[in-house]
Amino acid sequence: MATFLYKLGRLAFRRRHFVALIWVALLTLAGVGAASAPPAGNSSFSIPGTEAQKAFDLLEQRFPGQSADGATARVVFKAPSGEKMTDAGNKATVEKTVDELADGSEVASVTNPYTGDAVSKDGTIAYASVKYDVSGMELEESTKDALEDAAQQARDAGLTVEIGGDALQAVPETGATEVIGIAVAAVVLVITFGSLVAAGLPLLTALIGVGIGVSSITALASALELGSTTSILAMMIGLAVGIDYALFIVSRYRAELAEGREREEAAGRAAGTAGSAVVFAGLTVVIALVGLAVVNIPMLTKMGVAAAGTVAIAVLIALTMIPALLGYAGRRVKPAGAKGKRLGRLRKGEPKTDEPDGRPKANLGTRWASFVVRRPLAVLLLGVIGLGAAAVPATSLELGLPDDGSQPTSTTQRRAYDLLSEGFGPGFNGPLVVVVDAKGSDAPKDAFTDVEKRIKDLDGVVAVTQPSPNKGGDTATITVIPDSKPSSVQTEDLVHAIRDAGGDIEAKTGAETLVTGSTAMNIDVSQKLNDALVPYLVLVVGLAFLLLIVVFRSILVPLKAALGFLLSVMAALGAVVAVFQWGWLAGLMGVEETGPVMSMMPIFMVGVVFGLAMDYEVFLVTRMREAYVHGEKPNQAVVTGFKHGARVVTAAAVIMMAVFAGFIGSSESMVKMIGFGLAIAVFFDAFVVRMAIVPAVLALLGKKAWWLPKWLDRALPNVDVEGEGLRTAGERGAGPDERELVRT
Repeated sequence: MATFLYKLGRLAFRRRHFVALIWVALLTLAGVGAASAPPAGNSSFSIPGTEAQKAFDLLEQRFPGQSADGATARVVFKAPSGEKMTDAGNKATVEKTVDELADGSEVASVTNPYTGDAVSKDGTIAYASVKYDVSGMELEESTKDALEDAAQQARDAGLTVEIGGDALQAVPETGATEVIGIAVAAVVLVITFGSLVAAGLPLLTALIGVGIGVSSITALASALELGSTTSILAMMIGLAVGIDYALFIVSRYRAELAEGREREEAAGRAAGTAGSAVVFAGLTVVIALVGLAVVNIPMLTKMGVAAAGTVAIAVLIALTMIPALLGYAGRRVKPAGAKGKRLGRLRKGEPKTDEPDGRPKANLGTRWASFVVRRPLAVLLLGVIGLGAAAVPATSLELGLPDDGSQPTSTTQRRAYDLLSEGFGPGFNGPLVVVVDAKGSDAPKDAFTDVEKRIKDLDGVVAVTQPSPNKGGDTATITVIPDSKPSSVQTEDLVHAIRDAGGDIEAKTGAETLVTGSTAMNIDVSQKLNDALVPYLVLVVGLAFLLLIVVFRSILVPLKAALGFLLSVMAALGAVVAVFQWGWLAGLMGVEETGPVMSMMPIFMVGVVFGLAMDYEVFLVTRMREAYVHGEKPNQAVVTGFKHGARVVTAAAVIMMAVFAGFIGSSESMVKMIGFGLAIAVFFDAFVVRMAIVPAVLALLGKKAWWLPKWLDRALPNVDVEGEGLRTAGERGAGPDERELVRT
């Protein structure tokens, strides 16, 4: 592989005009496709194999024309202090608003609060339910404007009016902190390279890669039903890995220049060595993201595949466009150790003076690695205990999916949620829909009544509506209002209790009872994700473990990498629980409402963090293995790996943390949580696991770390990530200007 990438790097360097033209053309094509694509339609959230989804599908079949997946809105009214919603003036205002709402072309139905029992017991709060023919993402702007105008007219009449539901669903905003994250990345690159040109290359290629990836997702959003969160996730991961991959190749290029090689040769060798590490690091990320398909939740699968595609683009750009841009930059990208006149003063850690014996002064990475190999056991214990302490909050992890109650208090959806809780109880925001399929029953009406009575007798039930049968009389719906909020454990227990009671009813009457609704779907998603976590972990870690055996030609090094990952991801989950569930530093993170952690967070973090963790493992440990293969003793190889790789890995980790942290400012609670979780996970993995635990374990293992059974060594393909083939060819006399190696 190293030889192939070497040839690719040199080819891109020489044919830089052609390479640049290809990528610019692809960016233009993707941009045109995104601009001309129809707006994204309904990103349906289906969860195959669950009871909630089965009931939802049954509703669409037995109650045709009711737009089960159509948008909904709850217009909530509150009377001024000292007044009631039943007062003549307030009642007239509400009825006028209802009439205006019913005139919309996309409106399926509107319920009047005074005829639909939608006035609170104290008479201060009422609501009107609006059902639309299309989903929230498909609603025309004129329909949304009509909804808001009707609410504003009621406000002008003196009422407090807020709108809940998904009819006003908006594309999440990431906020200015995303730009700050990119700015931090730029500063880190300038300090690392001491050159604006060298620092600009990773940023430029990463932005081009993300532009192609996100534009492609936008172009395909309508056809593939991709949600807005999909493009944000692809941008988050693509930007982070794009900068990092380019950073490693540019750093290796400068190191090759420092050894006296010509620029084309240096570009080829950088692509052959660091580029090989980029390929395998990218493969681990792609495996982790595509592996999300095992959960069998289409939305999650699409998010993973889209993000994986953006990562693949980042790898290809790093291998081709970076060598091409290095050709354009020429002598403006200086060898490692060479400083610019002004920017060079910003750099820290490079040798400025020599030791008394004439040796170059050790940089910070070398001094740290030397300390670790002298005190490996103490460093190992300190790192493990520290991560273990950070992981403690994860033992009280509660899972759920965000609803309007997790929205910022500045939104009308959140204020409507609070008003409904105030007037009708916390469970009113998460009603359960019980579907009774009596097609196999001899007495459907008796079955409907039996289900209603059994549910009323359960604990935690505030209200149960009468059965509402379909035209055929073989299926009915019953709405159940819990006495607890949708994301609570008590509501989850009630769902399970209804389902347990349904088993007895089916045995008695032959009617099947199913529970659905957004709350039940959230519960089923959480359970499905929990059930899929272990198989997913085995699949992703197993495939990556095999991949790392091929890369490092060792058993213990990949095993250590996987165990270190588990430590970092558990610690990161603990931090997420502490902030988003317990409320620690919630104000600093912009978390206005604490509650259960998003259901997909654990499995998502396992996938993404594992891929990113292996990035640092590959980049750092391949340098160590390269030194070991070239004859250094195990402990010295660890120090050498840190001498060449620690500075760059540190910069890469800081950049990735900055990019992920930039998404904490998002208005979407899911994006905010993902941004924080990935940022803190990178911190734990890069600075505790890879920078402390990994060298400590390698120092303790010594030569055993690189042990591989002879039969396995013969069976494994030689991918030559260390570039040994390039070194061997050079020792045979292939000079930097010769083409012999390119022809091999």
